[in-house]
Amino acid sequence: MFGPLLLLLAVLASADLAAASAPTVIMLSLDGVRADYPDRTDLPGFSRLEREGARAEGLVPPFPPITFPSHVTLATGASVDRHGIVANDFRDPDRGRFHYVNDATWQKAEPIWVAAERQGVPSAIFFWVGSEGPWHGTSAGLYEHPFDSEVPDARKVDRILEWLDLSPPRRPRLIVSWWHGADAPGHRFGPDSPAVVAAMVVQDAQLVRLLAGLDARGLWDETTLVVVSDHGMAAVTQSVSLEAALGAKGIDAEVLASGGIASIHLADLARRDEAREVIAAIPGVELFAPDALPAQWRYGPAERLGDLVAVTAPPRAFREKTRDRVITSAGRRTGAHGYDASRADMRGIFFAMGRGVAPATKLGAVSSLDVAPTVARLLGIEPPRDAEGRAIEALAPPAADVRP
Repeated sequence: MFGPLLLLLAVLASADLAAASAPTVIMLSLDGVRADYPDRTDLPGFSRLEREGARAEGLVPPFPPITFPSHVTLATGASVDRHGIVANDFRDPDRGRFHYVNDATWQKAEPIWVAAERQGVPSAIFFWVGSEGPWHGTSAGLYEHPFDSEVPDARKVDRILEWLDLSPPRRPRLIVSWWHGADAPGHRFGPDSPAVVAAMVVQDAQLVRLLAGLDARGLWDETTLVVVSDHGMAAVTQSVSLEAALGAKGIDAEVLASGGIASIHLADLARRDEAREVIAAIPGVELFAPDALPAQWRYGPAERLGDLVAVTAPPRAFREKTRDRVITSAGRRTGAHGYDASRADMRGIFFAMGRGVAPATKLGAVSSLDVAPTVARLLGIEPPRDAEGRAIEALAPPAADVRP
């Protein structure tokens, strides 16, 4: 009489075991960590990642290398002109102002956690751009909200380990999390400051805690840890205020600036030619119409870029009106990003360790477009629907785990 019941229990136990041993990917983004920062001092966690896993020469960000556009590219595998998050701060003609918004409905491309949930892989997020709420009706099964920059990264490590301790089917197999990185000290003091090194030591300590937690749980056979960053940082000594230059000629404009790039919204379009002349006279500044940008930038859509787009290069940076972290007096060294994405100082980090990663793997420059497709392949699912990148060849699940 107990035969059918015992059989059912055996089947359920087998299903739970299979779910517990199914491939898992943890992806961390350490904000503003430049490709060379892990070499600045002794960092045991990063050293272990490089020794036991893979390290890229650098992670090439999308244009512009800014936190919000870059994080969406990392999550979608899509260029900025496809996913539509053009800056941390921009205006949409229909929806109005986007100002550090985590609402996924603003983006036009599918993120990796939606692709995972759609394909039966549970996901969890502890802060990421566009993670708060559903995208086309689907969201991560577990996500922390609202975003709070005061939450310490130690709490994120605790929560990630708590999620890994859940029983199937609640246990997530995709976990993504944003960490503070070294962005704030890089902006305030410059990329070569001791404060950046201090921030890296703090980040490494939490990375070590996470690695120890994975060790203690014996999860490496089914887990891949991917550690990336959204952009690098350049040294800046000159602040450029486009609003002040235009205002001196009586031209009213709103400038939404992010380091090396700015969108200009004119109160009176009839004065566009005058505005062009004023900005063209500023040393080191180039100006473009939003619908006539260099094709290789893949920057758009044009309707979210204002009436004119200005770019500059280090040591200059455009001054932000509402979030000014750029220097206000000549000669003080600080940091900024948002420049030409091909610059070495705009490159971020890429490390991977665990399932599907051979020890001491050296990678060349990795495109941020390839991160989401790589995560998808490690999970055994199709990449996000709008992804343009390709999975990194050197990182692949064991042949026995690959679907025919």
